[in-house]
Amino acid sequence: MELSIEDKLVNIIGITQGNICYRCLGRNFSKNIDGPGNLERGKYLRNQLEESKQNISKTDTCYICNDLFNDLDNMINNVVGVLKDEEIHFSNFLVGSRVDPEILRREEKIHETFDIDVENIKKEINREIGKEISLKLSKEVEFDNPNIVLMVDFHTDTIDIQINPIFIESRYRKLIRGIPQTKWPCNKCKSKGCEKCNYTGKMYTETVEELISEDAIKAANGIGAKFHGAGREDIDVKMLGKGRTFVLEIKEPKFRDINLKKLQETINKHAAGKVEISEMKFVEKNRRAIIKESSRDTYKIYKATVELENEVDNSLLDSLKSIKIINQRTPIRVSHRRADKIRTREIRQIKYKKINPKLLELIIECEGGLYIKELISSDENRSQPSIAGIFKTGAKCVKLDVLDVNI
Repeated sequence: MELSIEDKLVNIIGITQGNICYRCLGRNFSKNIDGPGNLERGKYLRNQLEESKQNISKTDTCYICNDLFNDLDNMINNVVGVLKDEEIHFSNFLVGSRVDPEILRREEKIHETFDIDVENIKKEINREIGKEISLKLSKEVEFDNPNIVLMVDFHTDTIDIQINPIFIESRYRKLIRGIPQTKWPCNKCKSKGCEKCNYTGKMYTETVEELISEDAIKAANGIGAKFHGAGREDIDVKMLGKGRTFVLEIKEPKFRDINLKKLQETINKHAAGKVEISEMKFVEKNRRAIIKESSRDTYKIYKATVELENEVDNSLLDSLKSIKIINQRTPIRVSHRRADKIRTREIRQIKYKKINPKLLELIIECEGGLYIKELISSDENRSQPSIAGIFKTGAKCVKLDVLDVNI
């Protein structure tokens, strides 16, 4: 049987011997008594006890919180001071807290003893700190996607600040061959630095990722960045057309309100002739996963220059139009890092132009995930059908460009 408010009040005062602060007392009755907050609710309850001459005076620290709330103003001022010293620019925030586990244990004991279902002390601490910081700094509390998370530890008297990343979507065009999309660790020293990699720790001196991210990290005053591309092209392949979509995740940015138009101009000037970006915009975190997901509705257009071992009769060229469904076993060149399985992909159309008797230019529109070089060469019959198989002669892709990525 549920206790009345009066009985519950007397029992809590009894178990704490009267040593309970206004906030901890009021919090236990937050669902029973209306009021502007736990502080005023606790004062009201104490007054009720005095009027009924049942009051037991508070002579020691609060049984539940050890008078933690007396330190709240100092902690709030410390938080404000740290934020100003760190010069972190943000528009919204969230507060979290850590307290002595013994405090939580004592509070839980009272809740269980008297069947009380209310918020715990940490939620009140978070709310009260959040309200004051919001007033002092004119910033909004944000629960779902805060710019920063303030972790206030009353047990160790420390303040930790988690600066959440920002996400910028854009498109890049890779104008030259010979640079990978992302950093490749040196396969000999595993990024430690050795003679083979000229002590850089990486296989290639430049990447699309680095050409774009360095200026973005600087603009945001971040500590690093991660590149999330909608697929990738080979090192020896250009990315042309309107470009490939990517999301750049900038870690721990102290500046979030970046002028993206100016940043885009800076990057394009820095990477001129190598990489060019466009359509920069801020996006939410989930966009990162969306662009990386492979979809059956994603199609790409390639331009391939194909070298043939033998001349091919013109009558065979039209047979390219009949290629629709391709079954490809994981190519030999990537078998060391990809699962060995059969992938089925669709070709929408192939257009061809004969440059000379042993050289063709193909425009291939196909489903994402199709290995174009292996479609051409057959990859020792791992790709069925293949252009080499249809022409019954060796075929090799000597130049490949991506013209469009439909994402």
